[in-house]
Order: sequence, then structure tokens, then C-alpha cells
Amino acid sequence: MSKQVTSDKAITVYAPASMGNVGVGFDLLGAALAPIDGSLLGDRVMIEAADAGVHYSQTGPWAHKLPEDGKQNIVYQCAVFFVEKLNAKQGVAICLEKNLPVGSGLGSSASSVVAALYALNEHFEQPFDEQALLLLMGEFEGKISGSVHFDNVAPCYLGGMQLMLNTPNKVCASIPTFKQWYWVVAYPGISLSTAKMRDLLPPQYDKAVAIDFGRHLSAFVHASYQQDPKLAISVLKDVMAEPYRADAIPGYSHARAELETLGMLTTGISGSGPTLFSVTDNLETAEAAKAWLEQHYLSQAGGFAHVCQLDEQGTRRV
Repeated sequence: MSKQVTSDKAITVYAPASMGNVGVGFDLLGAALAPIDGSLLGDRVMIEAADAGVHYSQTGPWAHKLPEDGKQNIVYQCAVFFVEKLNAKQGVAICLEKNLPVGSGLGSSASSVVAALYALNEHFEQPFDEQALLLLMGEFEGKISGSVHFDNVAPCYLGGMQLMLNTPNKVCASIPTFKQWYWVVAYPGISLSTAKMRDLLPPQYDKAVAIDFGRHLSAFVHASYQQDPKLAISVLKDVMAEPYRADAIPGYSHARAELETLGMLTTGISGSGPTLFSVTDNLETAEAAKAWLEQHYLSQAGGFAHVCQLDEQGTRRV
């Protein structure tokens, strides 16, 4: 950990938006998102060498929702950690381009943390390996969300769909995805606190619910490996969180019913909401769902809808 070499070149890193839970896998399943129109749905971090210390700035369409004091921002704190941990003689200038809305259910805090730590690790010539960096990402993201969960961090960093293992030797494992699926995501424009949405959940669950949760998640993972989309869709349902959160998301239940009428295969809450996701294997149906959501689900300025597939690349330099 004594390595002090830094990159002389400016580095820009992109970290994609992600869905936590993916409906069926509360706290244990996550997936990274890529709009099919080629646009980038996620935060970016720019970093370069500077005078001693950390020089932080922020920009982007959602920067106004961040703390005005940059030293309160997690990206600044990530940079301070790196500089101090490596005892670096040269400082860094780091800029967060905040493209994801805060409290959206799209892994906004994970995107910022992952982009920052990935960029810092690249700048300082990779002092942390993949597993160590992933653990560090979870630790810093937990400072924002209130507890350490990897279902946004892992797919944001590694791409694809990730199943959380949380074993001493391995945080997560990639599982096969359905390449023919389109994931329509819609953010209505309002923010919901992850902590408050978690408080809506019961402190204990009935045994039958726990059994259903385990059955659905294990069947979904099995279907993913067997590439059985019919089975996967039939068990892609949330018995842990959605029953308690649906009414707290304005318009969600109505949207879910309408999307089923349009022919979408299943609909769920992305993370803790208010973003929803809806799945289909037909692009025309996906576009129709996107158009309906833009007209009926988006309620505030800044809301958006995208037709996505899963981002298999994860975080990368751009």
C-alpha cells in the first residue's frame, strides 16, 4: 500500500445506474442499466494530478441537490481517503458530474462512489485489487445509505446482473442474463429517502413469506442459468418490499396495472423507488410502455424514462 505512482493524464470514469433488488432479490440481486439509444445513464468522475491535497468540484444536472460544502460530499471523502492511505506527495483535482437524481432508486450514491473510487484507483496505478476495491466501495456507499449493501455497488462496478454472496472470500457472483429482455425504467421526478422507505418494512416476516422469497430467488437464479425466460418471469416478483412500499410511491400501482394491459411481462420497483422497471422481450411493446410512462408516470421536472438492456461493461474509463 506504499505505492505512490500517479497517472499524469486526466482520467474520466463512467459508472452506470443500477437496479437494486430487481424485484425478486431483496438486498441480494442487482443489475446495471444501459439505455439502448446509446446515452449514458450514470455519474461521471474526472480526475487529474494537482497540488497537494484534494481539490473537489461538482457539476451536472443534479449537482444542485448535493451539499454545497464540497467537503461533505462522499467523492471528496473518497479522494481524501486515497491521498492519506497512500501518503501521496501529489494531490488530486477531482470533479463529480452528477447525472443521476438523488433518492431515485437507480443507485445514485453507488454510482458516485464507484466512479470516484475506480478513478482514484486508476490514477494511483491500481493499489487495490478488484475485491478490495469492491469492499471499499460498499463501505463508502454505506455512509450515505446508512448500511452496507452491495446490490447497487456490485453491478454498477462489475456490470451485468450480480448475486450477492457476502462470504468471507467473495462479495458477489455474476449470473447469466436474458439478452432478449428490454428493461423500461421510469423515474417520476420525485425523491424518496432510502432510509425512510426501508423503515416501511416490517421488523419481522411470516415464515411463509420467507419461504416464498427463497423459492422465488432460487428459481430465478436457476432459470437464468437454464435460460428459461418463462420460468424467470413467473417468479420475478417481490414479496419482501413491494407490498409495503407500493402505496408510498405515487402512481405506481396504477402504472403497474396499465403496463400489464400494454403487454409488459412484469413490473417492479427499482431499489426502494420511486423508479419502476418493467420487462418485455418485444421492442415495440417497450417503446409503447415508455411513451405511456412519459405521459402518465412522470410527475415532476427532471423525470425521465428509458428503454434499457443490461450494461454488461460496468464502470469504465471513457
